[in-house]
Amino acid sequence: MLKKMGEAVARVARKVNETVESGSDTLELHLEGNFLHRLPSEVSALQHLKAIDLSRNQFQDFPEQLTALPALETINLEENEIVDVPVEKLAAMPALRSINLRFNPLNAEVRVIAPPLIKFDMLMSPEGTRAPLP
Repeated sequence: MLKKMGEAVARVARKVNETVESGSDTLELHLEGNFLHRLPSEVSALQHLKAIDLSRNQFQDFPEQLTALPALETINLEENEIVDVPVEKLAAMPALRSINLRFNPLNAEVRVIAPPLIKFDMLMSPEGTRAPLP
């Protein structure tokens, strides 16, 4: 398990570094299924990023550095372990159009507070729903 996690971390570090070094025209970053529980700080440099896929990882906390990316339109955090979401910060994101939080154990407060505050699509599973087994 540790070997797999080490390989995943190295793969993610390479992907983020390649993305940052390639310039500011990068539009998408795919980091799904990498056992991540936090984002590398270099992600904050991706000011032109439009879409990020962080599905099937191990995030327990919402990666708040995403809320500082002005061009970000789509966030996929499906199948993580996120309970709380910074709804107010997400609502202030100018370009955000969609966030996928399906199969996360979101607390009831997020489910109640989010809909009237947001102007984008927030995908959530019904309360208590679990991700399908692989």
